[in-house]
Amino acid sequence: MTATPSVTMAPTAPIAVISERRRAWRAFARNRSAVVGLMLVILIILVAVFAPVLAPHNPLTQSVPNRLEGPSRDYLLGRDAYGRDVLSRIIYGTRIALQVGIFSVLLGGFAGTAIGVVAGYFGGKTEAVLMRLVDVLLAFPDLIMGLLVMAVLGPGLGKLILAIAFTMIPRFARIAYGQTLVLKEREFVEASHALGQRTGVILYRHIAPNIAGELVVLASLWTASAIRLEASLSFIGLGVPPPTPTWGQMIREGTVYLSSLPLLSLAPGVALLLTVFAFNLVGDGLRDVLDPRSGK
Repeated sequence: MTATPSVTMAPTAPIAVISERRRAWRAFARNRSAVVGLMLVILIILVAVFAPVLAPHNPLTQSVPNRLEGPSRDYLLGRDAYGRDVLSRIIYGTRIALQVGIFSVLLGGFAGTAIGVVAGYFGGKTEAVLMRLVDVLLAFPDLIMGLLVMAVLGPGLGKLILAIAFTMIPRFARIAYGQTLVLKEREFVEASHALGQRTGVILYRHIAPNIAGELVVLASLWTASAIRLEASLSFIGLGVPPPTPTWGQMIREGTVYLSSLPLLSLAPGVALLLTVFAFNLVGDGLRDVLDPRSGK
């Protein structure tokens, strides 16, 4: 009898399973501009959090004899018309910009998403009333709407956040409404109806998670718009009242001295530019990762 040769099976290599979260992070990390934007956003947040440590001087301390003093070793960006340190005021202004940008988008996003989802899901008279109201709000430019709301509410940080949040509501409502119209016709939503699930459960478990990705992308982009709108309102005197430092207010005060001391307007303008640019870069990167229609 001849021995049958034994066949030894080579061990198969384990199949690496990549989670959706890790895949998304890898896709985001491949976008160099998005990574640069994320690093800038983190840096800006750290500046806002550690402003008391980073600021070389008290941003509210005035020194009239040293007003409009040029850059020096102790005052790297000079002093403003009241003798206050420009660099310290820019650092503290980061706090106002981020507070207004982030909280206004959160408030406006929550309210607008709720309006859009309810209108798209229930339809009928509910849809007609809510979406016509959204159309009316969209007819006003953001700055005009912000002016109207601030004229009613008056100055103040909290009121400024509410005013800008109000301008964000119709943006989120429109996106959430369109997405809900598509999702409510999908099979998994119809199956949930057939199983007798309550409307609140369907909206919370099936509709909201499926529109969250696009809303997160738009929220990051619109945070930049909210920061820019805050600077615009502060520039025309409807932002946080002085002496609290804000970038828009600093730019306005420095326009009088553009020919003699341009840093008074240029320095806060660059800070505003970098912040808006950073959030836009992050938003573009998130869109490439979370939006399947981007084709990347």
